[in-house]
Amino acid sequence: MGLALGTALPGRVGMLEALLWPLLGALLYVTFTQVPLTRLRGAWRDTRFMVAAVAGNFLLLPLVAWGLASLFAAEPAVRLGMLLVLLVPCTDWFITFSHLGGGRTHYAIALSPISLLLQIALLPVYLWLFLDENLRLAMVRHELLLAFAGLILLPLLLAFVTETWAQGRHRREAGIERLGWLPVPLLALVVFSIAATQVGVVADSLPLLSGLLLAFTAFLIAAALLARLLARAFGLPTAQGRVLAFSLGTRNSFVVLPLALSLPASYELAVVAIVFQSLVELIGMAIFLWWVPRRLFPAAS
Repeated sequence: MGLALGTALPGRVGMLEALLWPLLGALLYVTFTQVPLTRLRGAWRDTRFMVAAVAGNFLLLPLVAWGLASLFAAEPAVRLGMLLVLLVPCTDWFITFSHLGGGRTHYAIALSPISLLLQIALLPVYLWLFLDENLRLAMVRHELLLAFAGLILLPLLLAFVTETWAQGRHRREAGIERLGWLPVPLLALVVFSIAATQVGVVADSLPLLSGLLLAFTAFLIAAALLARLLARAFGLPTAQGRVLAFSLGTRNSFVVLPLALSLPASYELAVVAIVFQSLVELIGMAIFLWWVPRRLFPAAS
């Protein structure tokens, strides 16, 4: 619908561009309120699972992301978009997928705040290691720092304050739980706005999508196989292995989207790569819901 509107009425989508930033801020705030940020103290109770998840997401998969970006993305903007999205593990909807795929949800909930804080801290380190000098200079911009502070750190702080305010109070906790209905419609509005305002960029990037499809599919397969290897190496039970597979396979695409949108005009393809990854991931998760419990981590007979 966004692509259709942007094609039919290109002069009328300016308001959507102005609304995109508040929509992103609201999306990240309500998403962060669903991450149990106040439960960090108890997150490491199951040390083997947590070490396996952290090692997979923050030591091994970054190397996979770097290899795929080097192999499939000759265009610097596409390479930057691929790295941005593949370096940050998901902290929200992977919990739902873990539940649907037969994993124990409380392991996913325990992992999510650790994962969120680690990715925010480590993303600049990864980009410094994996990007060449020109791309590093593109990242060090006033607008990008404002986007990081205003659309990632500020919503994260507000979500933490909200959770602290609600902790132990039933009505307030129920209110936060109701906020969990908002990420999906807000996400739809964000995708709609991006498609409507970036229709020209999307049309020009169509020849690149086949390569991105191969890269993101390869990432999903590598993530699943890596989950199987880590689960075996750490002796994880089936329920934890399933959660690990969904954690490694899903990415936090809309957390890094504000960073891509604040890049110079010549880097619009980074936005296309990030949005396209989320679409490939959704289809991949539908396949994971069959593959993970039936083939990758089947129940003991």
